[in-house]
Amino acid sequence: MYKLTGGALDKIMNGIDIEKPVLQILGYKKLPSNTNKPPTDRYRLLISDGQRMNSFTMLATQLNHLITDNTLSEYAVCEISKYALSSVNNGGKEKRVMLVLGIELIAPGEEVKCKIGNPTNVEAKPEPGNSNQPHSSTAAHQNGAAKQEKKVSNYNSSSDIATTPIAALSPYQNRWVIKARVTHKPPIRTWSNSRGEGKLFSIDLIDDSGEIRCTAFRDMCDKFYDMIEVGNVYYFSRCMLKAANKQFNNLKNDFEMTMTNDTEIIPCHDNNDDIPGMQFDFVPISRVEQKEKNDIIDVMGVVTTFSDVQHLQQRSTGRDLTKRDVNIVDDSGVTVCVTLWGKQAEDFDGSNNPILAIKQARVSEFNGGKSLTIFNTSVVTKDPDLPEAHKLRGWYAAGGHAETPKSLSRQGGGGDFNAPLHTFQEVSDARLGDKLNAADPYTVVATINLIRVENSVYKACPVDGCKKKLIDQSTGVFRCEKCNKDFPNFSYRLIASMNIADATGSRWITAFNDDAEKILGMSAQELGELKENDNDAYMQKFGEASFKRFTFSMRAKSEVFQDEMRVKHNCVSVAPLNYKTHLTYLIDKVSKLAHIEKVDSN
Repeated sequence: MYKLTGGALDKIMNGIDIEKPVLQILGYKKLPSNTNKPPTDRYRLLISDGQRMNSFTMLATQLNHLITDNTLSEYAVCEISKYALSSVNNGGKEKRVMLVLGIELIAPGEEVKCKIGNPTNVEAKPEPGNSNQPHSSTAAHQNGAAKQEKKVSNYNSSSDIATTPIAALSPYQNRWVIKARVTHKPPIRTWSNSRGEGKLFSIDLIDDSGEIRCTAFRDMCDKFYDMIEVGNVYYFSRCMLKAANKQFNNLKNDFEMTMTNDTEIIPCHDNNDDIPGMQFDFVPISRVEQKEKNDIIDVMGVVTTFSDVQHLQQRSTGRDLTKRDVNIVDDSGVTVCVTLWGKQAEDFDGSNNPILAIKQARVSEFNGGKSLTIFNTSVVTKDPDLPEAHKLRGWYAAGGHAETPKSLSRQGGGGDFNAPLHTFQEVSDARLGDKLNAADPYTVVATINLIRVENSVYKACPVDGCKKKLIDQSTGVFRCEKCNKDFPNFSYRLIASMNIADATGSRWITAFNDDAEKILGMSAQELGELKENDNDAYMQKFGEASFKRFTFSMRAKSEVFQDEMRVKHNCVSVAPLNYKTHLTYLIDKVSKLAHIEKVDSN
């Protein structure tokens, strides 16, 4: 017969900490959701200690799988490794509720087969004046009250502040304090619509029971934004709790918090090792292919390649956007493109193959492939101190870097840096660009032989997005045929026709403004002014670019010119050569040609 911890429920419901009680599951009930959005199921348990049974017991949502996979079946005997007490309004009276945060199965229900003992219903007897105080078994302190009962103050043994676990928060009671670590704080956002304008910011909070989002609007932004720092622990109280809007909130919590004029946030300077950092639920990159468009997932991978920053304009609003594409791979042998936006794109440095841990990436689809997009609630952590990251680094160093992964992403949009690396001889052999009206992407490592100086700098239309070459009317006025307007001013732009070569051949290619600026090391405006004021220095700039080596992302496309078919090679992007990555590629290629299974690049 299995031995239960007799009398445990009476003690627990009266605030006495019982370490790892052994209890029996007599049943459960699925509760209705309080939100109209896709709900997270919540389960109410009927438990027994052999003497008493209690139905005011909730299972933390992160343990729901124990219900769905039938682990916590009727008559199952379990050890409660962690729990917390909260209170709810039950018919006008405060009722204590036990929240199960950790549970271990001792014996399945089909093995036990019967109810142990003859338990009667428990009626908790909260101490006067403490019915609203939450409790937990995770950190107890002495109260000094009669009977020397151990009052449980969650997560905080060195402070008089009693706290409630995030998982125990309920809209039916508002006298709570949570102690949580801030894991994410994006910049303040503004809005303007027919109803007015304002600003907001949101933070993600975590304790060892779960996560929750907290949002501040208008004046609360000014009051709290600067004082809150990511990674620090705070006490939060007097926030409004409401159903989470799952359209904008992907955390695993049915509720979210909103700061009010009464909200209090107090820094916690105690030892906070018991408050976890950011939690990830990593999905192998190989499984991204099975995900639906707009699914939100956590992934981790080693950066293999990354594009330059690209500037584009949103069609619907005309707003200027900044993006960067990053390729990551993991030990599932699959690579995927991740798109960074805004400041994250501008600040990103992918040199030396860092590991990226990404929380809440959105799955995108393009040209039949899958990619990932970072948005405002996503968190990107470089080289995290996680066991999974150390394991991935070991795999990559031991030979993963030399493997040829399967790519889930397809070329398109702002760049084709995912295109295969070829020599010019391989481009010819593969007949890239031979098909009319179809562009073939490829990447080549090549050296600049010559840049044509004539017509490289031109006077362009000053209208954003036009870029058309202006007609100089020799009257101080310039005409744009595309816009059908005359302008007294212009902007300089670059178009560089150049010959580049590798060991197998050469090609004439065309690089446009942004890439030409990178090659020449000056902006189009600076070069245009240099041409007007110092032609010798202008010519010297083009000479200095010769014999420089770059990685070129190219598109080869057939076109008809003067009744003759020819292949035109346009530069999509250009980047300095990453010698470490290129050396790894060459060693792998030589190994295959020489039928060597493995060459140690170290």
